[in-house]
Amino acid sequence: MTPISSLDLTGFTEREPGVWTDAAGLVLSVHFFSLIPDLPAPLHEPERLGAGLAQLVTGAGGGLIEAAPGSVDGVPAVRQLVKMPLGSRPGQAFLGSWTAPRAQSSTVVKVQAAEGATTGMREAMIMARVGPAEYFRPHPYAGGRPGPQTGGQPGGLPCHVGDDERWDAEFPDHPLTLVRAALRRITPTITFDDRFKALPPFGGPAAPQSPPHLPPARRGWFRRKGF
Repeated sequence: MTPISSLDLTGFTEREPGVWTDAAGLVLSVHFFSLIPDLPAPLHEPERLGAGLAQLVTGAGGGLIEAAPGSVDGVPAVRQLVKMPLGSRPGQAFLGSWTAPRAQSSTVVKVQAAEGATTGMREAMIMARVGPAEYFRPHPYAGGRPGPQTGGQPGGLPCHVGDDERWDAEFPDHPLTLVRAALRRITPTITFDDRFKALPPFGGPAAPQSPPHLPPARRGWFRRKGF
């Protein structure tokens, strides 16, 4: 059970409690954690929050595409877009989520999809168009430091223009495009129970984390088949 009282599930079929899939291969899931959120910074410090999340995702071998504070049904939240290597086969999984943290708990809505048998086509086509020199870029949440493949922090996936939303229309069936679109469509339909909305707000991490833990939005990302 989660504090979500309603959610538009048009096109999705329930596979197990709290998990739905659609014909395009998207996996939608909802989660509730009765723990102090382990986000690395409060939502009103977006630069520190983004830098901390980027470090966590890089440490897990992936790449943070986007981290943006916002709100869901009036509750302050952070939206993340993340890419992760599949590990068991070539390709990447793309994950979009909203994490709505409160002082002692959090609710997460997550959408994910993975590349199929054909991988890397979007990236290759965009690199051919813009050129290698313009393709890779400094990570936006790393204080201008370059991404892993351009001399930055080791590990993780590189930051590049191929993940930009401006290319989505040219690659309508790509999993990143599908995840972005689904999260955008679903977000306005989410409503929370009034008791969750009335909980004290999240003020920031309780104490420094050593080693850092994955934030709530990523717990369980890799337990699904094929991810």
